[in-house]
Amino acid sequence: MNEYDSSKMVDMMCTKRNMQLTKDPSEADLILLNTCSIREKPQEKVFHQLGRWKPLKKKKPELIIGVGGCVASQEGENIIKRAPYVDIVFGPQTLHRLPKMYDDAVKTNLPSIDTSFPKIEKFSKFPDAININPSAFVSIMEGCSKFCSFCVVPNTRGLEVSRPPEQILNEIKKLADRGVREINLLGQNVNAYRAKDFHGIKLCLADLLHLVADIDGVDRIRFTTSHPLQFTDDLINSFENRKLANYLHLPVQSGSDRILKLMERKHKVERYIDRIEKLRSIRPDISISSDFIVGFPGETDADFEETIDLINKIGFDQSYSFIFSPRPNTPAADMVDDVPYEEKLSRLNKLQALISQNSNKISQSMIGTKQSVLVEKQSKKNTDQLAGRTENNRWVNFDGPHDLIGSFVNLSVTEALPNSLRARLIN
Repeated sequence: MNEYDSSKMVDMMCTKRNMQLTKDPSEADLILLNTCSIREKPQEKVFHQLGRWKPLKKKKPELIIGVGGCVASQEGENIIKRAPYVDIVFGPQTLHRLPKMYDDAVKTNLPSIDTSFPKIEKFSKFPDAININPSAFVSIMEGCSKFCSFCVVPNTRGLEVSRPPEQILNEIKKLADRGVREINLLGQNVNAYRAKDFHGIKLCLADLLHLVADIDGVDRIRFTTSHPLQFTDDLINSFENRKLANYLHLPVQSGSDRILKLMERKHKVERYIDRIEKLRSIRPDISISSDFIVGFPGETDADFEETIDLINKIGFDQSYSFIFSPRPNTPAADMVDDVPYEEKLSRLNKLQALISQNSNKISQSMIGTKQSVLVEKQSKKNTDQLAGRTENNRWVNFDGPHDLIGSFVNLSVTEALPNSLRARLIN
């Protein structure tokens, strides 16, 4: 979501204020920091980064520094108090007002702050994308109404609000006309998508996926992030359409029903397993990734072992896993954090090692198989090679002409590395 929002900031300032990107901060007239507050560590990085830019402001007083995203929404005026050289503070829902806030800061030499929640107003204000890649993010809804006890998102992004389907489809059609071949639909809880079309007909995510799949030029579709509660049968049945990638990110957070209840996740492990089993009846070899919080207040050894049992049962391919981080104004922040840090770290290492082991096993099993890959760019380490992603979200590098970028190719996997694959082109 932040990648999408950041790209829109660039689009707006380049289109509406005739700016150009620079990789050198000392050359910049405007420096923007887009932020995340889902965990404490990224939040603290915000102020460390701002401190590194402070000398630039001192040397060039007309430089405008802005902070956007969830930390901005959460902290508001406190950012100016802590870093008085910051000129603009804006939330995720007000980034479309950035050009005017920039003008105001330049004109008045006073801080401009707007962290309000005007719902989906921003999407109708965005210009067309400037930089086009073969794979593109498209936000279809914002916010979350689940109120998990550990999560700050409802406070920083607001409650669930869905974009009108016509607006979404129009954005995707424009992207497809410009060469985008893969669409990744975004939302804090993407499968909570609910909106009426122009005729007043209610659509859910499964309906929207069907409409996106019908757009000429769109050959692969992904969506993230989902919640087990609303991973419904109609959404599972959508995977009968082969345009949906053979990959799903479905956060579970814990394999213990007791901990899930403390997290206020409102689903049980049995529900999660049932969803995956139904999905695998349609896509037997689908790769599943998930989110895990380790060391949640009150988590016992037995609770953690239930998480390990679930990992063994599902065979997760990848994960985003972290030690519990108390966030401000959430119920979990007031819970007694009674798990020693050393124990949390030990559990996290065990969990990540297990998933990494399974991921390596899946990668090894792909050697010799044919994979359909969207070629996205030059390889980072070897500019004579190309790089793309398999359906199960693995980067693969191979020799090939650069005019293949933006196309789907068939590859034969020749080698499995820890973080990528190697392959050769199949004629």
